[in-house]
Amino acid sequence: MIRAVLFDKDGTLIDFERTYGPATAQVMMALAGNDAGLAARLAEPAGFDLATLAFHPTSMIIAGTARDMAQSWGSLLGESDTMALIARIDALYLDYSRASVALFEATMPALTSLKGRGLPLGIATNDSEAGARDHAEQAGIHHFFDFFAGHDSGHGYKPGPGMVLAFAEATGFEPSEIAMVGDSLNDLKAASAAGAVRIGVTSGLAAAEELIPESDHVLDGIGALPALIAELNA
Repeated sequence: MIRAVLFDKDGTLIDFERTYGPATAQVMMALAGNDAGLAARLAEPAGFDLATLAFHPTSMIIAGTARDMAQSWGSLLGESDTMALIARIDALYLDYSRASVALFEATMPALTSLKGRGLPLGIATNDSEAGARDHAEQAGIHHFFDFFAGHDSGHGYKPGPGMVLAFAEATGFEPSEIAMVGDSLNDLKAASAAGAVRIGVTSGLAAAEELIPESDHVLDGIGALPALIAELNA
């Protein structure tokens, strides 16, 4: 029985490219002090195209954390205080992504269906916890969730199991009774490490062929999730 569902945020509930394409360009320009040449040098190791606002499938921004970005960009920016740069990156993303938060069409109906069945729902993201809460509020889905965890919440970050185990503790269910739903290998590996059910969705930038080896189930998006859970719990 699946008794609770933990979601990744970006690429799963929220359209990653529509939300983060514009925001990432703004973050890079802000960090670069509006120096277009420096912004381009930040974009290269990040796997991001400033001209098209497109992400390479292996971009560190897709599944990484602000720490990954800070460690990659610190020397380019002449910033030796990694923690200060992490805080600045998180703050900039929080500011700039508010205007572009975009849900997938299936997100609201799927969450309404699952919550209507009494399933506790949570969000586990490598974004900051404040970013997760803010995006959920901006998108009008905050009320569906009983649990939020980000890279800075004290549970570690994906692909580690900490967020999944913290959700299990918060709900009182065993990890094996929890479905972790996400669009990246980091999400699925976190579920595997915790002993949760692994449900991959191809609504992000990863293809089904990439997700299948690490998943128990792969869906086109979370619109198909209520039916799958009903089938598994029958």
